[in-house]
Amino acid sequence: MNVTELARKLKITPNKLKEIMPLLGFDIGFKAIKVDPKMAQAILEKLSDPAIRAQYLNEGVAVARKEILREETAVSDGQEKIIQVPERIVVKELARRMNIPPANLILELMKSGVMAPLNQYIDFDTAAIIAEDMGYKVEKSEEGEGLEGEKEADHKKLLGVEEETATARPPIIVVMGHVDHGKTKLLDAIRHTSIMEGEAGGITQHIGAYQVEKDGRLLTFIDTPGHEAFSAMRSRGAKVADIAILLVAADDGVQPQTIEALAHIRKAELPFIVAINKIDKPGANVDKVKTDLANIGLTPEDWGGKTICVEVSAKEKINIPLLLENLFLIADLNKEKIVANAEAPAAGTIIETHIDKGEGPVATVLIQNGTLQKNDLVRIGQVPGKIRTMKNWKGELVDKATPSMPVKILGLKAVPRVGDILQTVEDQKEMRRLSKMKVKDLSRMSDSGFVSKEKKEESEEEEKPKVKVILKSDVLGSVEAILESLDKVHKRGVGVEIIKQGLGNVTEKDIEQAHQLGAAVLGFNVKIMPEAKRLATDKGVETQGFKVIYDLLDFIEKKVVDLAGVEIVEKEIGRLNILAIFRTDKKEQIIGGKVESGKAMGGIKAKVIRKGEIIGEINIKEVESGRTKVKEVAEGQECGMRLEGKVEVAKHDLLKMFIIEEEKKDE
Repeated sequence: MNVTELARKLKITPNKLKEIMPLLGFDIGFKAIKVDPKMAQAILEKLSDPAIRAQYLNEGVAVARKEILREETAVSDGQEKIIQVPERIVVKELARRMNIPPANLILELMKSGVMAPLNQYIDFDTAAIIAEDMGYKVEKSEEGEGLEGEKEADHKKLLGVEEETATARPPIIVVMGHVDHGKTKLLDAIRHTSIMEGEAGGITQHIGAYQVEKDGRLLTFIDTPGHEAFSAMRSRGAKVADIAILLVAADDGVQPQTIEALAHIRKAELPFIVAINKIDKPGANVDKVKTDLANIGLTPEDWGGKTICVEVSAKEKINIPLLLENLFLIADLNKEKIVANAEAPAAGTIIETHIDKGEGPVATVLIQNGTLQKNDLVRIGQVPGKIRTMKNWKGELVDKATPSMPVKILGLKAVPRVGDILQTVEDQKEMRRLSKMKVKDLSRMSDSGFVSKEKKEESEEEEKPKVKVILKSDVLGSVEAILESLDKVHKRGVGVEIIKQGLGNVTEKDIEQAHQLGAAVLGFNVKIMPEAKRLATDKGVETQGFKVIYDLLDFIEKKVVDLAGVEIVEKEIGRLNILAIFRTDKKEQIIGGKVESGKAMGGIKAKVIRKGEIIGEINIKEVESGRTKVKEVAEGQECGMRLEGKVEVAKHDLLKMFIIEEEKKDE
């Protein structure tokens, strides 16, 4: 359950919930966005007790303060600030009833983790919490969902600005889907660049934001990683977007991350298009993909449904203009929602951060309202800064960033958190107060960029052995993804403990800390400095660098398995002699062969043996017998196989098929 959702049920703000959770014995950390369902239920039960609510929420004091505030308001204004709110209300209509600029209300919602544009509905509980925090008394009304704002003839007047300043902004489009279905390649085709070639293993490791001009109109694209480790990052991409592209490969169909991406899209209530990619491949089966889509509730338009499906080839640049035309169509149908006040103070979401050796803290911000200008004073969470330099996605210097524009900004005092809200600051006293605070007070980071891990485990859990790791990465988004994956790594009670985590290259200080704490030092997309390598060798500290997340996770899992007293055993289940090669692609082969011993199965690995020597490993994706997919084929029978891997097999090679099993080590 999301922290925001739990806070709504308790009718308190998310920040207040995070403050009292440690006092109640539930410490999930202030940066957490989710709560375990069992923990959420326990919190709900505890806070259902009026005595506990009074103790930890100071409800008596809060009520008294609100009454005093109302009395003071009544004296000064001659009337109490009371607003009527229905079960659901449009954001801009709530702002109108509160008599405040819509941008201020959106900012308050963003601070509470609610990403709601002007024309989005919010429920009564959310509206009541925000309004009461801003000093209003909220009464529930029986009217029909606050539609006055929707019926206003002059939409621009609702923004509280002159007509000429209320303008449409470029739509923000998020590209989502399963790993290796061609998301980054599609963006390459759209903007005629080769971003994918720079990604390790062809996998997008963190969010990128880009702008494209087509027929005089701008589109902002967000590329989100597809690997399952990047679930949190995909969710973040959906929250800041207006339109989604759900990408599905024509030769692979709907996969687990496709369904997960769809869930994020639906939760964010985004209009979307399905792009069926790789239609140029020999194994492409568009009808099968459409069947898969229909099975998850996405019936294509040409099948009588409402889902727009565009068949494309990112590699051959087929139907890319048609895809863009459909995006413009969706944007035009939702134009009343895709607006911003370019004259308002700038507000936006941080979508990526890192530390540059020469430039210091760097953040990528997606401007959602207002215009950010060079030399503006800004606040991101508790991190202050003055915009010294702004660069667009091409790396070109710019003096201002308008709504829907992604820019890298320099001039921050510390590294902000991904997902934090940027806002310009006009209060000079507040800026001076923030500027006097030390960096470690702002972001809880030391000079090396480390974040101390809070102790969350119960005492009995702390006694269990753990693989201790110091993790250094290039960007915070990658750290999030790695930590999310490591939470799932457990063997016989043995898990992983991240002693320290931070940004930047691996230094001597990291090695010293690892030596003291008995930890390994792992770097992701960063360098291990030569002096750090020498010190690691002298002190016997294990140090490794990785470019692809799979490799890092595999390394740690092997360490966990070893510490758990478990050994991985390869159990041979059969051997197959390759009799024919039917098709060879870049990553895939279709072969035919005879099972000489044991049995053949899909979904397992095999060693390729040529002239008595093992030349590599491949994955057996599927097994067919008589043109029908089967689970297994017995000894003596012939079958077809779809193989995947870097090793190219040949006729008369032998496949030694095996599965991995865990066995307890002998004492």
